[in-house]
Amino acid sequence: MDLQPLGDRLIVEALEDEETTASGIVLHDTAKEKPQRGRVLAVGPGGRNDKGEIVPMDVAVGDEIIFSKYGGTEIKLGTDEVLVLRETDVLAKVAGSGAKGSKKKELAGASA
Repeated sequence: MDLQPLGDRLIVEALEDEETTASGIVLHDTAKEKPQRGRVLAVGPGGRNDKGEIVPMDVAVGDEIIFSKYGGTEIKLGTDEVLVLRETDVLAKVAGSGAKGSKKKELAGASA
C-alpha cells in the first residue's frame, strides 16, 4: 500500500539504535527507549501560511532526522511500522555522516 502524506506531514521509518550497551550488555526490547532517529520515506506538499499559500517543507525524501520522542502516529503497513509526523515534530535534520576524527564539532550555521 502506498501512502501520500497530506499538508505538513511526513512518513518516517524509525531507525533502531544498537541493542547492546557500551559495556556489552544486551538490552531486551522492553528496556529500550523509543527511537528518536529516522529516515524520511515520503513528504507532503507543505502547510499553509496565513495568506493560504503553501509553504514548502524543510525536509525531503531520504533525509535522516531527529524527531520528538513521543511525536507522531505509528502505522503498521504489512510487516513494516512507520510513523506519520507533522513537520513541527522534527527537531533536527542530520547534516551528514562524515568521518569521525579530530575535527572540531560545529553546529550547522554557527561561525566563530
